[in-house]
Amino acid sequence: MDLNLTGKTALIAASSQGLGFAIAEQLLKEGANVMISGRDAVKLEQKAKELENAGTGKVSFHAADITKIEDIKKLVSKTADFFGSIDILVNNAGGPPAGSFESMRDEDWLASFELNLLSYVRLIREALPFLKRDGGKILNIASSSIKEPIPGLILSNTFRTGIVGLTKTLAQEFAEYQILINTIAPGRIATDRVKHLDQINAEKLGVEREAVENQVKEMIPLKRYGNPEEFAKVASFLVSDANSYMTGSSFLVDGGMVKSI
Repeated sequence: MDLNLTGKTALIAASSQGLGFAIAEQLLKEGANVMISGRDAVKLEQKAKELENAGTGKVSFHAADITKIEDIKKLVSKTADFFGSIDILVNNAGGPPAGSFESMRDEDWLASFELNLLSYVRLIREALPFLKRDGGKILNIASSSIKEPIPGLILSNTFRTGIVGLTKTLAQEFAEYQILINTIAPGRIATDRVKHLDQINAEKLGVEREAVENQVKEMIPLKRYGNPEEFAKVASFLVSDANSYMTGSSFLVDGGMVKSI
């Protein structure tokens, strides 16, 4: 299947590692141009070099703190200036701290709101004039918690669900511009974030991280964690021309882990 991504430009937030980096690599393989971003300019430069030969597309990088509106504005304008357009926006952000309701302060709630929801709003707002030009694509990365809350992740459970409401609403508002917007929700994908969460649970239980990982795998029908490339392939389809009629929807990439309908 030809995804028709050659020459398209994708801006990917939080893409110096993990799922964002995997999506950047996959889109480059499909011929797209990619702007990667993150807070660490040195790390971004290194990662951009790693991606130079990933595919036929061009790659650039720009450091930005997506909790800051001025950084977001500069990131979007730099992308448009460098590549001449923005056809695809992939919203992504690091996960908020783990913890219970009683352990969270107002400062934790506000910081998570700015990072995990408001950053998506701001990135969409700034990129919208470019996406309107030729019916662009927006993909919002959330979590499997949009279908089944994850114990100990009150902040993520709250704001990831907000992303779904945002996506569904904007699908209606942006339809007149032929902009398609969807949510993609990873389950247990083998990233540093998931490894960190498994380590937290292991310390609570007084066991090795591998024991927690093995227990979780038993709850996944495929009996394994997914890998970032598998997730990135689904993401690439959703932002490609091969997806021409799906908008406002949420897609789980979780190996069948979530049992809800």
